[in-house]
Amino acid sequence: MTPALPWRLLRHLLLMSGAVIYLLPFIWMLSTSFKPADEIFREGFHLLPRHWAAVENYTRALTDVPLLRYLWNGVVVCAGILLLQIVVSLPAAYCFAKLQFRGKRLAWGLVLLSLMIPFQATAIPLYILFYHVGLLDTTAALIVPFIASAFGVFLMRQYFMGVPDDLIHAARLDGMGEFELVWRVMMPAAMPALIAFAIFSVVWHWNDYFWPLLVINTTDLATPPLGTMFFKNEEAGTDFGPLMAGTVIITLPLLLFFLSAQKRFIEGVTLSGVKG
Repeated sequence: MTPALPWRLLRHLLLMSGAVIYLLPFIWMLSTSFKPADEIFREGFHLLPRHWAAVENYTRALTDVPLLRYLWNGVVVCAGILLLQIVVSLPAAYCFAKLQFRGKRLAWGLVLLSLMIPFQATAIPLYILFYHVGLLDTTAALIVPFIASAFGVFLMRQYFMGVPDDLIHAARLDGMGEFELVWRVMMPAAMPALIAFAIFSVVWHWNDYFWPLLVINTTDLATPPLGTMFFKNEEAGTDFGPLMAGTVIITLPLLLFFLSAQKRFIEGVTLSGVKG
């Protein structure tokens, strides 16, 4: 046994232990979605049920409340936010990375400062503003506050800093304007970082419970986490089997999305982090 082997085993053991700790709530959620009501609070630690109720629980999760409607609302909101964030973040990041203009350092400092302000601190002023303009209880209320993403500008700017200036000069010599250069040259070059940002954005807004709870009252406009609350209320908080089945269904799209883009996500985060 080589001297390095024990350390490698210890490292893998620690990593696997951490993975189990993080995955245990999800494993328990999946296990609960398979159990009938009388087994969920049975004494002892039992992952597998004695009597399987998976079909019943998942059928009720899809029929007792309009869960598919909530999922579609989540897709519309997340896609709308991501598309508008890209439209705003890419040109802004290009300006901060490759252009020189008066007040650049101050503007960049304000972008970094906004990263330190939690959204909850601005939620009540935004709520009052949306009330006065009549946007409460609309899809726009779920999308508009997140159009400008300081994190998106920061991540894209870090990646753009590593794009060679010669590539930009060559595009300008070919007659490209600045906006055309952003979308035809910079965006394809920054695709790994863009995919990484897309994962961050979709996961954050798909799981967002705080803001939809404030601005949405209509059940038909509920996003997946808010729809789970409606399901729980309708079941009086006692029938946890269908509730956990619904939560598994809500979580599954995020898992598939991340697994499909995992390689590009890691590449985008690592390459964006080393640019000064």
